[in-house]
Amino acid sequence: MLITGAAGGIGRATVELFARKGWRVIGVDRAPFGDGFPEDGLFIRADISDGSALESIFEQTKSFTKTLDALINNAAYQITKPLLETSVEEWDAVMASNLRSVFLSAKLAYPLLKNQGGGAVVNVSSVHAVATSKDIAAYAASKGGLLALTRAMAIEFAPDNIRVNAILPGAVDTPMLRAGMNRDHAGAGSVQERLDNLARKTVSGKIGTPEEIAHAIYFLADATQSSFMTGQAMIVDGGATARLSTE
Repeated sequence: MLITGAAGGIGRATVELFARKGWRVIGVDRAPFGDGFPEDGLFIRADISDGSALESIFEQTKSFTKTLDALINNAAYQITKPLLETSVEEWDAVMASNLRSVFLSAKLAYPLLKNQGGGAVVNVSSVHAVATSKDIAAYAASKGGLLALTRAMAIEFAPDNIRVNAILPGAVDTPMLRAGMNRDHAGAGSVQERLDNLARKTVSGKIGTPEEIAHAIYFLADATQSSFMTGQAMIVDGGATARLSTE
C-alpha cells in the first residue's frame, strides 16, 4: 500500500499497523520519517502538493512494485485564520495539498490498483467536512470537497473492483491538532488545558489517538472487512458530531 503524510501522527500509526499486518508499505511525506520505517518498504521524501513531484513518486513506486492493494490519501495542510484574512496563495496551498493531490494520486495509482485486480482507496477527510468552526474555512472546504470526490471516484472506479471510501477523524492527538490550538474554539489556557476542554465536548469524553484512526483506515482498506463498502464517509470522532450544539 501507499500512504501520503506517512511521517505525521495518523500516518505513522498507519504505517506501523499495516506493516504489523504483513503489508509492504510505501510512505510519502515532505518531512523525514526518521528511524523505524519498515525495512521491506520504501519511503519517498516529497511534497504531494507539487504535481511533478507526484509523478516522480509514482515512477519510483512503479520501480518498486507493479501492483498496489491500497492507496491511503492521508497528507493534509491546515491554515487556521479567519476567511477574510486568508490569502489566495494560502487558499490554493490548502487545496493543492488536500484535494488536488488526491485527484492526481488516484489517477497515477489507478493502473497499479487495476493490475492487482482491484483494491481500495481511502481518503482521509475530517469532521470539518460536515460540521466545522471558525477560522478554518479553507481546510473545511478542502475536506468537504474530498467527500464529493470520494463518491465520484467510487462510481468511476467500481468496474475495475476498486473501492473508494473516506474516513472523517474528529479531534485526534496529532501535531496538526496541537498546532491548531491557536484558535479559541477550545477555550483558553495551556495546550493541554485546551485539549482537555476539547475532550469534554465529545460524547466519549476523550481525544482520539492516531492508532484508533489507523485501525479504522485498515478496516476500509482491507477487502475482507469492508468488501461491500464504497463511496461512503465513515466518521470516527468519539461522538463529537452526535450531540446537538445547543445542548
